[in-house]
Amino acid sequence: MSDTNDFTIATLGPCKVTSPIKLSSVEGDFIANYVDDDEFIRYNVNASIDEVVGPSKRSELLEKAGPREKIFFNPNHVHAAIVTCGGLCPGLNDVIRAIVRCLWNRYGVRRISGIRFGFKGLLPEYGFEILPLTPEVVDDCHKTGGSILGSSRGGGDRVVEIADAIENLNLNMVFIIGGDGTQRGSLEVAEEIERRGLKIAVVGIPKTVDNDLSFIQKSFGFDTAVVKAAESVAAAHMEAHSQINGIGLVKLMGRESGFIATHTAIASHEANFVLIPEVPFDLDGPQGFLHHLEERLRRRQHAVIVVAEGAGQDLMKGVEGSDASGNKKLADIGTFLKDRIEAYFKSIGMHINLKYIDPSYQIRSAPAAPIDSIYCERLGNNAVHAAMAGKTKLLIGLVHSKFVHLPIKLTTSKRNYVDPEGSLWRDCLDATSQPVLMVNDKDSFLRNSRERQGHKNK
Repeated sequence: MSDTNDFTIATLGPCKVTSPIKLSSVEGDFIANYVDDDEFIRYNVNASIDEVVGPSKRSELLEKAGPREKIFFNPNHVHAAIVTCGGLCPGLNDVIRAIVRCLWNRYGVRRISGIRFGFKGLLPEYGFEILPLTPEVVDDCHKTGGSILGSSRGGGDRVVEIADAIENLNLNMVFIIGGDGTQRGSLEVAEEIERRGLKIAVVGIPKTVDNDLSFIQKSFGFDTAVVKAAESVAAAHMEAHSQINGIGLVKLMGRESGFIATHTAIASHEANFVLIPEVPFDLDGPQGFLHHLEERLRRRQHAVIVVAEGAGQDLMKGVEGSDASGNKKLADIGTFLKDRIEAYFKSIGMHINLKYIDPSYQIRSAPAAPIDSIYCERLGNNAVHAAMAGKTKLLIGLVHSKFVHLPIKLTTSKRNYVDPEGSLWRDCLDATSQPVLMVNDKDSFLRNSRERQGHKNK
């Protein structure tokens, strides 16, 4: 697989400045080591008996992240900026804090600007002032959710104006925290900066609570989202279990990828059905979801359903248009399912007691859980190391539990999906005991599924 991907990282030029961070270049001296530019990992770890691997091209290997002994920028001359874009996500403040403290304490950078309210903070008509950032400003920000800089959707398509603002501010590096739409915009901005012949590093930190960025092991905020979602599922289970034919219905984030719903079901042990965008289902008919839900109630007298927001869109009337981030607007599967479930059981004369929970914004605005705080700290630190070494047009990501540099162009080229034939979904089916497929015409379903998969791969 890796031979079709180009993992080459763009650089602004040779590194000639000695890093102020005093580390070691030798093993066995109990001093943390620098990372060299010829340290890599392989992306494809699958293997077979007698398979011969290598030699590898540079483009096939992922560059390890971390501090370099020689850096591109003189820290005394650096003016850095941080911007958070898109919807809220647990851990935003943790990343901001890590970047500021690493720049200030490790490299001695004294000019750090916080751009207010996403890309719009770089557009003159909004009039947002720059927030000077110091360790004192950010030291306690990780204790709260949200972003101390504020965030907004949209504006990333105004590439020339954003590049003008970056140039006028005399920035040397810009740290852009956001999801795939944001990072596509940051790549276009970086390319515009490059066309102007400017030596400005553009480094992205992947923020998408849906965990749908390709090649990256996980996005920050995802683990916290699962923790908070599991709490909602526990509440839904308690409500359902305490009622006659009780049903708990929980809608979670997941526009195109059902990772949060899937992981939450496995973590909670209390979901009986999980509906995700990757696995279509029928509502009616002898193999449809409603029939299986009825069977569950007759057998156990309660049920818990977890549905990702992008599931079942083919069952509803489509919504026209896109949001400010360029995402296709979705019909509300949560209220749709609630209404259809109630109508179905009324039609068969069966009493139910349904409770509907949508914790999405509570989850998005929550402070990061400890496991995410650790991840955010390390992402922020490695983003600073990359920028100081003159790396640009890249994201910091975790791959095979190693922090690496990933080209933005590659990570935003396609989305990451739950594989219905993979081990994660298989384990989810084990956790819920739901039917493998809830469709009436399997042959038709498989034909349509292949067509959908072909469309995704384009």
